[in-house]
Order: sequence, then structure tokens, then C-alpha cells
Amino acid sequence: MLSVLKADGTTADGSSLIDEIVREGARRMLAAALEAEVNAYIAELADQRDVTGHRLVVRNGYHQPRTVTTAAAAVEVKAPRVNDKRVDEATGERRRFSSAILPPWCRKSPKISEVLPLLYLHGLSSGDSVPALEQFLGSSAGLSPATVTRLTQQWQADHAAFMDRDLAEVDYVYVWADGIHLNVRLEEAKACVLVLVLVGVRADGSKELVALKDGYRESGESWADLMRDCARRGMRAPVLAVGDGALGFWKALAEVFPETREQRCWVHKTANVLDSLPKSAQPGAKKAIQDIYNAEDKLHAQAAIKTFAQLYGVKFAKAVKKITDDEAELLAFFDFPAEHWIHLRTTNPIESTFSTVRLRTKVTRGAGSRTAALAMVFKLVESAQQRWRAVNAPRLVALVRAGARFERGKLVERPEVVAA
Repeated sequence: MLSVLKADGTTADGSSLIDEIVREGARRMLAAALEAEVNAYIAELADQRDVTGHRLVVRNGYHQPRTVTTAAAAVEVKAPRVNDKRVDEATGERRRFSSAILPPWCRKSPKISEVLPLLYLHGLSSGDSVPALEQFLGSSAGLSPATVTRLTQQWQADHAAFMDRDLAEVDYVYVWADGIHLNVRLEEAKACVLVLVLVGVRADGSKELVALKDGYRESGESWADLMRDCARRGMRAPVLAVGDGALGFWKALAEVFPETREQRCWVHKTANVLDSLPKSAQPGAKKAIQDIYNAEDKLHAQAAIKTFAQLYGVKFAKAVKKITDDEAELLAFFDFPAEHWIHLRTTNPIESTFSTVRLRTKVTRGAGSRTAALAMVFKLVESAQQRWRAVNAPRLVALVRAGARFERGKLVERPEVVAA
């Protein structure tokens, strides 16, 4: 029954009329569905009778009422009972009716089970998740911080399976590499977690998480372990890898996939160069650097580097050297389709995801473990991956893998053979 409205338009328990209607509608629909399920079960077994001719499967009243938390509202349910007198010949035990809609253990819908870890992953602690949902749904039935704890164990298993999957059937043409330090309190005093992340572009142009593991100080050996593991599982050498110049990743890449070309991230390079300049010179230098990576093609970019060297080489030779020493690696992206340049000149595809990870770790409380922290980051990246868009002109990625040549960002067609 719907509650009588008070003068202020709310019901006796303080909820609004629309909330009351939704709750009552959900209760009635769930009750009707449970009744229909039981009736269908009994009708299907109507011919099952004992030696005296009585039915073996009949109705038997209702179970005790229980509150079930759903995405619509928290509703009270009285599930119908079934008296099933049949005996399983294999085990000798009585058969039991189990509702597919509302199992005996169910206190919340699967949607709520999904929301809890989602709230946790995006910054709400396990202790705060339950009060937040209770305020929204009107009940805390079936909700518990222990749910998140159990799910983190499942996340660890999911991450382990992900890092053991076969890569032989997947082809990553481009990859981005970067690392992030997690400032979460661990079991070890003053310890933190460094997460090494590898994101790739498949031949169809879609972006995908390739690998994610913990490491130490972004060392070459940590990256080498990751790259060797990918190669062991069948990963093919990427055509181009993008990363920060300070990473030990490049040493590992040269060891495991020596044929892969290198592209330094312009965002990291710009920050490194500006840090070596006085503040008064930084605005002009930043504009000069942008002229390099935003150039029309490689020739214009090389000319822009020469201009940068002329402008700042006399007073700030150290800053200029940071660019001229890595010129080939900084301009490698110009040898690929122009549509892909915006994707290949920085590690932004990873950096944008790291912002979500940093938000979550800021509210992480208490001591944890490296494994749990790694599993949390894995689930955050996995969730963010659903929002990643494919690279521009995805059709050209397969041509890059096939060895097609591009000049000034455009595909060089094969010259036609003139008949003799």
C-alpha cells in the first residue's frame, strides 16, 4: 500500500511520493515474478506423483520476509516456498527448488555488487560506500565493506590471469610505456609502489592495455622483466614505442625488441628542457619547442630545431643539447601517417588514465600490500580502457605493420611498372 502524503508532500518515513511509487512498483513486480516462477516450476512437475497419487511438488506458503537492495530501491520480499518431495537417485537427498530470480542467499542485486567496487575504485573508501548507498537506496541491507574486501581478492586473481594470457594472437603496432608511483601506505614502512604500464594499438586501431606490473625505480631490469615476459607469451615486436626519455624502458626495449623504433614523449621532453632554463626564458622557449613538434613535416621540424639552437644555444647550451641529442627519437613520429602524429608524439594515452589512479590512491587509508595496490590499479585502468577511443584513421595502422612507407605523413604508393 502507498503511504499517505503529509502536508509537505512527503510520506510518513520522509521519502518523496515518487520514491514510494518506485519502491512499491518494484516490490509488486518482484513478487509477481517470483509467483510466476514457482507456478511454472510446479506446473512442469504436475505429473510427478507418489504411490498414493499425491503430487510430489506443491506450494508450501511463504518464506520469512527479507529486504533486498536493488538498483530501483530496497524492497521487502516474501518469496513463495515449494515443498519438493522428490529424491535424487544419485545422492539420495531431497530435491530443492532454487529461484533463479532470487536465490536463498541473495540480499542485493548484482548491479549493487557492481556499484560497490566502482565507488571504491573511483575514490570512495569501503567504509564510506555503505552509508552513501544507504542514503541513496533507503537501506543498507546486503551491503558491507567486506564485499569490497572479497572483491579485491578477485581482482588480484583477475590481474594474475591477465598477466598470464597468450599474446601470440594479438598484434600491437604501437605501444606507450610509462610508470606511476602510488603513494599508499604499505606493510613495509615508507614503501611505495611503482607500477609499470604498457598500452598498445592493435592492427584495427583500438587501444588496449598490454601489461601492468610493479617495478623498482623504473629500472631497466624491471622493464626488461616485463618485456621478456611479453615476448615469452608471444608478443610481436611493435613498430614504434613511445615513452619518457628517462625510462629504463629503452634499454629493455633494445634488448628484447631491438627492431622497434623509439619515440620520445614531447610532454616530458618539454618539461625537462624548461626546467633547465630561467623562468624569464621559459615562455619563449616553450613556443619554440611547440613549433618543432607541430611542424608541417620532418624537414620543417629539423629547421625549427636549428632555430631553437640559434636562439638559446649560446646561453643555454645544456637545454638545447637535451633536444639535439635526441633529435632522431623526437622526430620519429613524422615517418608515420599524419593522422597518427597527435597520438604518437606523447604518452598522453597513459597519462590521462593515471589521473584516475592518483585520485583513488589519495583516499586510500591504512596499510596494504603491493599485490592489492597493483590489483586496484589494474581494475582502474581496465575500467578506463572502455572509454579509450581508437587512433585517427585506424585503417592505416595495418599498413604501418605491413611496412608501408609514409613521407610527410602521406602514404607512398608503389610506382607503377611500365610495360616494355
